Amino acid sequence: MSSHKILIIEDDRDIAELIEYNLTREGYQVTTAFTGENGLKTAQSLRPDLVLLDLMLPGLDGLDVCRALKRDPKTDQIPIIMLTAKSEEADIVSGLEMGADDYISKPFSPREVLARIHAVLRRKAEPSPQEETRLSFRDLTIDPGRHEVRVANRPIVVTSIEFRLLYFLAQRPGWVFTRDQIMDSTHGADAIVTDRSIDVHIAGLRKKLGLCGKYIETVRGVGYRFRDPESS
Repeated sequence: MSSHKILIIEDDRDIAELIEYNLTREGYQVTTAFTGENGLKTAQSLRPDLVLLDLMLPGLDGLDVCRALKRDPKTDQIPIIMLTAKSEEADIVSGLEMGADDYISKPFSPREVLARIHAVLRRKAEPSPQEETRLSFRDLTIDPGRHEVRVANRPIVVTSIEFRLLYFLAQRPGWVFTRDQIMDSTHGADAIVTDRSIDVHIAGLRKKLGLCGKYIETVRGVGYRFRDPESS
């Protein structure tokens, strides 16, 4: 049984009630909001442990809610799982780039929702890698103790998944990793994620790192590797 607080933001009351029923059975404390505006206000006051966020909301839509939560220092660490229709790939990509942790395509089973929530909460509960080594490559510094990335001594804002992905690759410069290996390392073996989400996080990282983004190389047909600039 869990005492975690889950906020559902979903305008379809039948879907919301189905999710709430199954989460409550598992011991979660569930709160439901049926509009983006109410969902955002509830998240800011309740500070839930996780938000299930429908993207297609009337008024303030799911992407606007996600953006607002990730921009607010009081809520930016709350994990978000997006609930999406299969036709919303562009919105899925945008949500992941904003810092959402995962997405579930409709229609979905209650069992799938529970599995995704469990995986995200488990990752959140894992201790920070306080004793792992700080890595430096010319203008790029990755500090796991501070959970900080710097380029030319300027802090770069990255999501928790982006940080884990970058640190994983940079620990072994020159090694090529498949998307499956990257997913297992950064999301956990029990998480349900896709190749597409890894590609989105890589693209987001490259953009944020600027000139240092070229250190992350695509190996066609295989995956990705981190190139140590000193070895060039």
